[in-house]
Parts: sequence; C-alpha cells; structure tokens
Amino acid sequence: MMIEYRPIGLIHTPFKQREGMPIQPSRGRGVRGTVEVAPEYADGLADLDGFSHVVLIYHFHQSHGFDLRVTPFLDKEKRGLFATRAPRRPNAIGLSVVRLLGIEGNRIAVQDLDILDGTPLLDIKPYVPEFDHRTEVREGWLEGVKDRNVDSDDRFSS
Repeated sequence: MMIEYRPIGLIHTPFKQREGMPIQPSRGRGVRGTVEVAPEYADGLADLDGFSHVVLIYHFHQSHGFDLRVTPFLDKEKRGLFATRAPRRPNAIGLSVVRLLGIEGNRIAVQDLDILDGTPLLDIKPYVPEFDHRTEVREGWLEGVKDRNVDSDDRFSS
C-alpha cells in the first residue's frame, strides 16, 4: 500500500535550528509565528477564526530515519519510540495544538509554537475541548519526571 501526502503550506517560526527549540507547545508559550496556507487551499480557512486553538499536523522535514528505542528529551534511559514524542519516527509526522490569533487571507497568526521554521504543513484541524480534552489520564514513565522544562538538543539529529 502506498500512502502519499502533499504539503498544503508552510509553518514560519523564529526557530531556525532544532537545538534550543521548545519540545512541546506548552514550552513555547508566547512564541509567535505564521502558518502560510497555499493559495489553492485558502478557502478551506473559512469559519476557522471562531476557534481559539488549532491542531497543526506537519512533516518533520529535518528528521530522517528512526530507532524503536530512544532516549527522550525528558529522560536519561531508553524508552520505546511510541511511548515518546521523539521526532525521528517511521512516519515523520508531528502535531501541535497552538493558539489561533487571527487569519488574514491565506495566513494564520499563531502562538505557543514548538515547530522548526519552514516546516511543511499537512493539515489543520480545530481544537475542540469536548472532543480532545481528557481528564482521567495516565502519563506512563513521564509521571516520574520532575523537571519538564527542557528544550530540544541534537539527540535526534541524523
């Protein structure tokens, strides 16, 4: 089976390199950027401005290859890849829930970013708390992590 995705735009952020970049949107609080949707998809942005947050789905364009056991940013021991949010994955797909600040034409102003500048955008979905927010959760190995204020480093560079 062949699955093929084409970018629908680009994500512009202040992060020109992976090292030092926030590892999750909550760590990028206040960081602003722009999502530039290709003109042929701009009409799909209608009605999106009524939402406070959007889910950006994107391609980790600077990540190549993967390991099934990785040492995640928040830990010192190897974990199963699928129990982490490591960027080097069999399908290099990332997602971030970001604050939507406004839309002008085919450009979306967003905030709370943890994404590398020039990242290809695959899709946008509205964040809907009733559908997306869970209150009874377990955090697996992360429950033992005290310091979660960590930025990206070079550990997932290829």
